[in-house]
Amino acid sequence: MVSPEQLMQFMLALRNRGVTDNRVLQAMEKVPRHLFVQGHFQPRAYEDLALPIQCGQTISQPTVVGMMTMALKVGPRDKVLEVGTGSGYQAAILSHLARRVYSIERHRPLARQASKLFEELDLVNVTVITGDGSLGLPDQAPFDRILLTAAAEDPPANLLAQLRMGGIMVLPVGQTDAVQHLIVVEKTENGLNYKELAPVRFVPLVEGVAQEP
Repeated sequence: MVSPEQLMQFMLALRNRGVTDNRVLQAMEKVPRHLFVQGHFQPRAYEDLALPIQCGQTISQPTVVGMMTMALKVGPRDKVLEVGTGSGYQAAILSHLARRVYSIERHRPLARQASKLFEELDLVNVTVITGDGSLGLPDQAPFDRILLTAAAEDPPANLLAQLRMGGIMVLPVGQTDAVQHLIVVEKTENGLNYKELAPVRFVPLVEGVAQEP
């Protein structure tokens, strides 16, 4: 459990580090981050750190989650695609901002765990799919917003194709895990507009579904 004092310090730290959008802050306040962190890392859930989770993945640093969520500019009627469910923390935050969230995860154990957590938290507008996130979800396209929590060398063309006109994609881009930048892509009638936000470090976007039970 998190104490009221811990939560207050956590929210204050987010605001001090640039997460200033009130809707995003309210969504982050509603999501109990300690439930998405397991084992001996759980006591550190409310520190501004990326922490290890199952399958060699990580739960992102809270300020990075906040920054990405702000950049996505999610509206209450939006349908969102997330590529890389991981712990489910980012999708849980999006569920408080969007009409519908679809999240794809290539690791079955992570997808199962996230689905279970969403059920426990009564987040009925999130659907987790085990699959190849690089392919997106053509059957549910177009999406108003697309978020990648894994780094690609370039914004994937097939995911951009699933973004509606006027939509926004946020993703880390970089050829190595040492040099990555968070970028925002806006799809307009005149083409794609790109904006670079900050240096980041994410796991790489990997094609296919992991061979796990």
